[in-house]
Amino acid sequence: MADPKGFLTTGREVAETRPVGERVKDWNEVYVPGSLLPIISKQAGRCMDCGIPFCHNGCPLGNLIPEWNDYAYREDWTAASERLHATNNFPEFTGRLCPAPCESACVLGINQPAVTIKNVEVSIIDKAWDSGDVTPQPPERLSGKTVAVIGSGPAGLAAAQQLTRAGHTVAVFERADRIGGLLRYGIPEFKMEKSHINRRIEQMRAEGTKFRTEVEIGKDIDAAKLRRRYDAVVIAAGATVSRDLSVPGRELNGVHFAMEYLPLANKVQEGDLTVSPITAEGKHVVVIGGGDTGADCVGTAHRQGALSVTQLEIMPRPGEDRNANQPWPTFPMLYKVTSAHEEGGERVYSVSTTHFEGDEDGNVQALHLVEVEFKDGKLEQKPGTERRIPAQLVTLAMGFTGTDQSNGLVQQFGVTLDERGNVARDADYATNVDGVFVAGDAGRGQSLIVWAIAEGRSAARGVDRFLTGASALPAPIRPTDRALMV
Repeated sequence: MADPKGFLTTGREVAETRPVGERVKDWNEVYVPGSLLPIISKQAGRCMDCGIPFCHNGCPLGNLIPEWNDYAYREDWTAASERLHATNNFPEFTGRLCPAPCESACVLGINQPAVTIKNVEVSIIDKAWDSGDVTPQPPERLSGKTVAVIGSGPAGLAAAQQLTRAGHTVAVFERADRIGGLLRYGIPEFKMEKSHINRRIEQMRAEGTKFRTEVEIGKDIDAAKLRRRYDAVVIAAGATVSRDLSVPGRELNGVHFAMEYLPLANKVQEGDLTVSPITAEGKHVVVIGGGDTGADCVGTAHRQGALSVTQLEIMPRPGEDRNANQPWPTFPMLYKVTSAHEEGGERVYSVSTTHFEGDEDGNVQALHLVEVEFKDGKLEQKPGTERRIPAQLVTLAMGFTGTDQSNGLVQQFGVTLDERGNVARDADYATNVDGVFVAGDAGRGQSLIVWAIAEGRSAARGVDRFLTGASALPAPIRPTDRALMV
């Protein structure tokens, strides 16, 4: 146990963020560099090393949280990094982006603020990179088997790294011009600087993983050719079809999916563009959708110089405490103030968009909405609550509905879909097509980064078993697991 009395003597402290007026002028991460190091040892010491660590179950990866908390408390950063990497390929990603269901399951959280597990995690991995503890781990011998991974998001990268380390020759195919999937072009720079992706990619290259960018399977290479060239295929193409809003005026200029808007801002930071073709500068911006993607749009609009930012959510505002139907240790729906929300803007709940209003040139100028409420389990409009708000840029951030089928990938492989439109798979993550597996959002549906990495690791085990008859690779979860699902 770290500090037997730590949870009694030490209060919860989290990473310090830079002043709003400073950080909205740049695209660097919002946290004060180095602010965690002076406090993180004592924060790790708040861990109670529970007899039954529910944080293990709260984390889809099964992270060994009490173990690396103890090492962090003792400032044995090398041992902490080893324990952290035992279950998670990319803790620098999850430590920045995961909503931390482990903290919701922390036993201390029953009646006190939970341990800052996420902050401890990111401190360990940042220290490991700085000290040179993160090194390539190439396989001792090659199996002679080849694997193609379609998609380079967290699920695809996790599967590729596990399979490469198992001795297979792995190639990752990505249709974008850079590796990373939504990590690269969906997550804004202020939430995670892309240098964290770049150094992981270099580690994977040194281990033997091959990367092929600007190659879209289904268009540039058909499925039959890919299957002939590789002994196994992992589909990790994500759930990239954005949920649309079918209301009058949807066709107006200035109404965009979030994933049309956010990647362009990231391309400016990569140096590909000087100015984004879709910018919030000097505009009234409305973001439809109250989730993390919506918050990313809010933060991006602030940095581009929006006149105003309004975020709309059709559901009621969540409470700040757990509901009775979301008891500990489940992951509750709580009111969350992200760094983007700290920077300004208005959040409006229980409203639905009725239509968009345009000018004579076909550009959106306003959005019309109405308040809604639940009646007999159904959302109904409240008469007399209609209103108009100015909007010269609207982003639709209402989630995703499934894997892209427009490029022929699903049809060419001949994989079956489940009732939700995701690629169906069995307990080994195998599809109905021999040698073809699926991991991440493509099989699970839109979910969290921590689930994507866990699924990538689990699918890698299924592929390894298929290729060699057995596997020593760890498998955190099975597709049938539903406990604490978020």
